[in-house]
Amino acid sequence: MIEEAFALKKISTGTLFIVNDRIDIALAVDADGVHIGKSDMPYAIARRILGSDKIIGVSVHELSEAIAAEAAGADYLGVGPIFSTFTKQDAEEPTGVNLIREIKAHVSIPIVAIGGINLLNAHEVVEAGADAICAISAVVGQSDPRSVIHQFQKMFSI
Repeated sequence: MIEEAFALKKISTGTLFIVNDRIDIALAVDADGVHIGKSDMPYAIARRILGSDKIIGVSVHELSEAIAAEAAGADYLGVGPIFSTFTKQDAEEPTGVNLIREIKAHVSIPIVAIGGINLLNAHEVVEAGADAICAISAVVGQSDPRSVIHQFQKMFSI
């Protein structure tokens, strides 16, 4: 895993490199930050380990979690799963785009939507107020992932 992280860090120049779940890997490769979920290290400990210069994103599934994560100091929120997904076997029930609107009305930090997002439904996510999206299965394994990524990016530049 560490070799992959170094390789990804090398090709991610000019963009943020956030490691999912693994604070040790994020530190080892000098990533820009880490994303943590409910079953990962608590935010306060992660912040103490990473320091104030690194980005920490927190997964949330309801408004109260979003408000608590922002109050704790999270830099952004991972909200979802928005739609049904098969990428993560233990994913919670889909929240739908209304959760994005609800959270957006109560927090000021960026929202990254995740879960079942593809080129057919991403416009709903963007219209609901997501600041970014995470689209794993819609990109990974595609014959031309770069093209798919560019199509997603265009949705945010309108």
